[in-house]
Amino acid sequence: MASKQYIGRFAPTPSGPLHFGSIVAALGSYLQARKQQGKWLVRIDDADTTRSRQHSDSVILNQLETLGLRWDDEVIYQSRRYELYQNALSELINKGLIYACQCSRREIGRLPYSGKCRHANLDINFNLALRLKTEQKVISINDILQKSININIENDIGDIIIRRADQLFAYHLATIVDDAEQQITEIVRGADLYKVTPIQIYLQQILALPVPDYMHLPVAVDANRKKISKSDQPNNLIFQHPEQLIIAVLKFLGQPVPQSNDFDNLDDLLQFAIQHWQIDTIPLITDQVI
Repeated sequence: MASKQYIGRFAPTPSGPLHFGSIVAALGSYLQARKQQGKWLVRIDDADTTRSRQHSDSVILNQLETLGLRWDDEVIYQSRRYELYQNALSELINKGLIYACQCSRREIGRLPYSGKCRHANLDINFNLALRLKTEQKVISINDILQKSININIENDIGDIIIRRADQLFAYHLATIVDDAEQQITEIVRGADLYKVTPIQIYLQQILALPVPDYMHLPVAVDANRKKISKSDQPNNLIFQHPEQLIIAVLKFLGQPVPQSNDFDNLDDLLQFAIQHWQIDTIPLITDQVI
């Protein structure tokens, strides 16, 4: 029986141009997919339209092309897929797992959630946040790189926001619906998302969706141990010397780099990177200073 085709993805939020940290995730996911002779998809995670900046999606796609990172298939936009998320929400409602929540933003952001509104019997048709009832269930993450962790969903996280009061779907629901629909077999992304992975696995299990493999890459931080953000670097940085940037990211990920400086051809450099991609040399720490 033929093995299932590898399908990976890079799913940036269009809140600004790519920076060094997001390029680490982009290149890492790209190399992992190409090493497996698989497909590499790009999805624009703009379900939260309040975070989207006009034209940022075009800037991101242009940056990827400048770096030679060519994707397969069409680019998917979450903001055009609300019907899929609504179908998943309806399934959870039919299972009796959803309730309305009127807690303040401060209470909503505090983990684990107290369960304050679970038995309030608020009308889910009003403009209130909708939560998923969780249970005493331990979710294990056996990440390809990071140490394994076990999370009790109810005790450690509590009931999860599925749709916000402004009617926008939560990241966790949108991303697992899209990953399933796109048949993603492995998710390669930054370790800053490692601790939310149990939430996504829990949702995948409840909705009977496939659970992909996960690999969380080290996160780039500055000298103050602050995660590199989109405001830390000028937008034109990656356009100046893309080959040098690719080599810098390869070094950051513990990968071999060409001994020669003659890689003026970006495609040849990326082919070298694919051929020499080794996940066992990627640093195990969750953040690195650049």
